[in-house]
Amino acid sequence: MTELKKKARIDIIDALRGFSLAGIVIVHMVENYIGSLPPEGAMEAAHQGTFDYVIDGIILLLLRGKFFALFSFLFGLSFFIQMKNADLRGKDYQLRFLWRLTLLLLIGYLHSLFYRGDILTIYALLGVFLVPFYRLKKEWILGFSLVIFLGLGRFLVFFFTQGDNIFSSYNFTPDSPEIIEYFNIISHGSIWEVFKTNAWEGHVTKMDFQLGIFSRGYLTFGFFLLGLYAGRIEFFKKYREKKAFVKNLLWASFILLCVAILITVGAFIQIGPEPQFNTWFSMIGLTGFDLVNVSITFILLCLFVMIYRSEKWKKFLNQFIPYGRIALTNYVLQSIIGTFVFYGWGLGYIGKLSNTVSFGLALLLIVIQMLVSNWWIKHFYYGPFEWLWRSLTFFKVYPFRRVKT
Repeated sequence: MTELKKKARIDIIDALRGFSLAGIVIVHMVENYIGSLPPEGAMEAAHQGTFDYVIDGIILLLLRGKFFALFSFLFGLSFFIQMKNADLRGKDYQLRFLWRLTLLLLIGYLHSLFYRGDILTIYALLGVFLVPFYRLKKEWILGFSLVIFLGLGRFLVFFFTQGDNIFSSYNFTPDSPEIIEYFNIISHGSIWEVFKTNAWEGHVTKMDFQLGIFSRGYLTFGFFLLGLYAGRIEFFKKYREKKAFVKNLLWASFILLCVAILITVGAFIQIGPEPQFNTWFSMIGLTGFDLVNVSITFILLCLFVMIYRSEKWKKFLNQFIPYGRIALTNYVLQSIIGTFVFYGWGLGYIGKLSNTVSFGLALLLIVIQMLVSNWWIKHFYYGPFEWLWRSLTFFKVYPFRRVKT
């Protein structure tokens, strides 16, 4: 059997990956690819009508913090699949996986020069810690993820820092000089000035967001573990047989959502209308809000799986398969296109478009990328970055263009 006749891909995974990527680009486009807090009043043009506020509500409720979570979940699942396939061939994939992460770190760093909100560098760094979990009992994997989602990382950080930054002296408020300076650079600076501020400073501030009290990095790793767990129980391989499991997970997610809302509201009532993230109540409130996002993420996952079982809707959702198969290339290109549209080195529309227009541009970009992905996958085995990543991982030049026979 040749390399090109390798184990068949599971379509629902690629479809879900493409679906997740679509949600990510919508959030980033409506946020104008800022990758930071905007200064006070900088985004007033985003709200020019009722629908602009509706879009804000939809993104807050259904997209922001949920689709990155699905993407992270699938990263953990992909790790399991790669390790399992190597096991079946009688090979140890651990060192190869670490080398693969090193390459991802390099790709992510280049991507982060355009957009400091890059997640690839975070995946590469956190992915290292997945390796020891691979052979752990699935109950332990589930238990570790639960502890993470309950805020252990945040509470430990707050205990030692009392809410201060770990890596930088940035003041993360809309009126801080650092936020204003960064916004001015991406609004009016050249591409080289953007690269300069993102090359180091962007990563330092991002690490505060990822590993500080806002805990995005800990949540990301929690979703990695749940993706690994899903692989262990063959969730997607046997998704048609797991109707009861999906139904129970859906109800459990709804219950968690209700409890998390109560925790969040109760905690933030205690700290008033202008919360300062320097009290234990605020840490509890942030954790409750994280649990809201976790529950909605799994509601979306369950609904996707349930809908995918319908042949009618499966045909529609399968349109996301090519988009998901070259997700790395599409993700990088989204950022380059998005920053070109909004940043000063490009068209300079940052802070000048309504949410409705930005949302429309996101949908247009998704449609164009899906059409191009569909054409591309018919003519090439991999996306450009996927091919480069794979070839460098195995020190082997893989076939790229499909040859018609």
